[in-house]
Amino acid sequence: MNEVVNTLLSHRSIRKYEEKPVEEEILDQIVKAVQAAPNWVNLQHVSIIAVKDKTRREKFSKLCGGQKHISQAPVFLVFCADFYRTWIACQKNGQSFEDTAGQIDNLIVGANEVGIALGTAVAAAESFGLGTVPIGDIRLHALEAVRELNLPKYVLPLLGLCIGYPAENPGIKPRLPKEAIYFEEQYSQDVETMIAEYDEIYAHYLKERPWNSRVGNWSQLAADFYQPPYNHYPEVSEMLRQQGFWNGNKQIQED
Repeated sequence: MNEVVNTLLSHRSIRKYEEKPVEEEILDQIVKAVQAAPNWVNLQHVSIIAVKDKTRREKFSKLCGGQKHISQAPVFLVFCADFYRTWIACQKNGQSFEDTAGQIDNLIVGANEVGIALGTAVAAAESFGLGTVPIGDIRLHALEAVRELNLPKYVLPLLGLCIGYPAENPGIKPRLPKEAIYFEEQYSQDVETMIAEYDEIYAHYLKERPWNSRVGNWSQLAADFYQPPYNHYPEVSEMLRQQGFWNGNKQIQED
C-alpha cells in the first residue's frame, strides 16, 4: 500500500490537541495543496481563513455550540464558498453578477469546492502527522460568523477544520461496507441487509470504545439527527439572503 492511501485509510477525528503550534511551513504546504485541488473551470471558488488567536478561537468554540477542541487546537481553518472574486471579475468587465448569484447551481458548486478543499486539507495535514476534525457547526450561528470573519457579499462560511498535533488516539470508526456505497453502472437500492449488519458493528463500536461509550447504532443516529422538525442551522437561509445568494424576495432561483 502506498503512503498516500495509507494516510487516507488511517483517518480519525481528533478532538484533543497538544499545546504545540503548527509550523508555518507546514500550514503553507497545506494551503498550497488545497490550491492545487480540482476546481470548476479554474474559477477557484474557495477561500480559507485561519483563526489562530486564542481568544478568537474561544469565541468560535462558543459560536460552534461549545466545541472545546476548537479553542484547544492551535489552528482553526474556516473554509468559505467565495464568489466575491467572481463579482470583482464581472465588475472589471462591465458585467452584472447580482442576478447570476441567485442561481442554485452556484451553491452546489461552492459547496462541492469547499468539500474538495477540506478533504484535501485533511489529507495534507495528516500526512505531516497532524490531527484534524471538520466542524459543520460554523453554520450554527452563521450571521455572527460572517461578521466575525469580516466576510464580504458573495462569501459563505460553510465548514471549519481544527488542525494540531494529536493528544489522543481515538481509533478508526467502522464505515459502511463498500458494497453499500459503491455501485457499478446503476444505483442499487438493495442495501437494507447491509445497513442492518452495519448497525450491529457500529453498536459494538459505540459500546466498547473507551471514551463516550453508549448504546445505539448507525441507523438510530441517522434517524435521530434528521427527526422532524429538522432545523439544525436556523440562520443559514438569512445568511444566504444577506450574502447575495437569494435573488430579491424570491428563494434561490432554478437555473
